Amino acid sequence: MEPKKVSESRIINTDQVLSCDLNNYNTLFGGVLMKKLDSAATLSARRHARVKECVTASTDSIDFLCPIHQTDSVCIESFVTYTGRTSMEIFCKVIAEDMLTGERRIAATAFLTFVALDEYKKPVEVPGVIPETEEEKFIYETGKERAEMRKIRRQKSKELAQYITVKKPWDH
Repeated sequence: MEPKKVSESRIINTDQVLSCDLNNYNTLFGGVLMKKLDSAATLSARRHARVKECVTASTDSIDFLCPIHQTDSVCIESFVTYTGRTSMEIFCKVIAEDMLTGERRIAATAFLTFVALDEYKKPVEVPGVIPETEEEKFIYETGKERAEMRKIRRQKSKELAQYITVKKPWDH
């Protein structure tokens, strides 16, 4: 399977901020942004793997760096940065642009991991990636380390799941 350029998986989605997307601080709800991130990352994963279905395996981190206001546009750029055998790490950057002044700022960054599935919902192998730009190379070079941390975190989550209850607090 031939590796693909990072740029081949790039998705860019720009949207306006609507009043219904605002929280009580008049900034974009974090959950609204998370949905937009997951949607863009899904398309990057599907574009890279060229499969009908990719599922979110984890959302490693979403770092909210500055608020997004109603006067801003919100641009999400996502692309595959690192791959395992069946998993793909997708990096998302969120650029807020003040529509009145034109000032742009990085409002958030996120790493999500997706798995490509075949028609039987089984994981399938995915192509490797070829980073080209300085930004892509920088993120790629730290991908293996993030993948190792993901494995450790997943194992810790499985251990935790052994000790937590599914009982409702009002059940006796």
